[in-house]
Amino acid sequence: MVSEKFSPYISFNREEWSRLRFNTPLTLTKAEIKELQGINERLSVEEVKEIYLPLTRLLNLYINASQQLHSVTDQFFGQATRKVPYIIGIAGSVAVGKSTTSRILQSLLSRLPEHPKVQIVTTDGFLYPNQVLKQKGLMEKKGFPESYDIKKLINFLSDLKSGRDKVSAPVYSHFTYDILPEEAVEVEEADIVIIEGINVLQTPSSNEMLSKIYVSDFFDLSLFVDAEEEDIQRWYIERFKILKESAFKDPKSYFNRYASLSDFEAEQVAAEIWNNINKKNLDLNIYPTKYRANIIIKKGKDHLTEQINLRKV
Repeated sequence: MVSEKFSPYISFNREEWSRLRFNTPLTLTKAEIKELQGINERLSVEEVKEIYLPLTRLLNLYINASQQLHSVTDQFFGQATRKVPYIIGIAGSVAVGKSTTSRILQSLLSRLPEHPKVQIVTTDGFLYPNQVLKQKGLMEKKGFPESYDIKKLINFLSDLKSGRDKVSAPVYSHFTYDILPEEAVEVEEADIVIIEGINVLQTPSSNEMLSKIYVSDFFDLSLFVDAEEEDIQRWYIERFKILKESAFKDPKSYFNRYASLSDFEAEQVAAEIWNNINKKNLDLNIYPTKYRANIIIKKGKDHLTEQINLRKV
């Protein structure tokens, strides 16, 4: 275990972190692990054992401590308050593997002895519909903080933390590249809710009200999935080429126009999209929020985790 003297984090390499698993059992089969991996990822049993089992053990300890604090607070006030979910925020760049991390944690946490109900909500559902983005001139800034209906997201999180039995979130389709107005995700009596999105740790810009509530104010714990920018760009281009040969071929896909591109042309288009949109968003809005996270998961070139940074208590 290595600690920088003035860093707010304690850093662990892969071997050091894996030893913190202790006796946490692996409750996922090899086939189930394969189903959880992303399009161009190779999620191994070793990655789950060495990285995600220690992380699940730590999260379980945090969740239990939070429940005890909730119970003590009830005792202090002499009354029982409504059950509220433990909220975990997961941030990071496009194509870095946030969704895979979310799915693994959901699967492992839901199989704890207490069998908690764990749900994932992606902030993509809180993007403005394309029609609104066009009106605002924001189609080329989709995914930037200003392209989200933050008020709706804040209200959703507030309802969750108010103990409402059922809360609805809008649904976004990567296939149609738009909000699905007739669909919703129902979060009902969840014990743990994972909020996944590129800008969930974003703070208001300097010209906004200082008193504005942050999305992260509702998180009990936050993670940032990190990697070198050149690796993320490569993963983004690789994913684009895979989708070109699969989802993009459907005539109803928003990106169907890219289905006939050669691999070379696809690489050129994906690199252009990356540089004009995703890189700018990463540099301006996503990377600056990294050190607001409680835990930073740093990936290497092959998607395998190389380092875990845990914020000091």
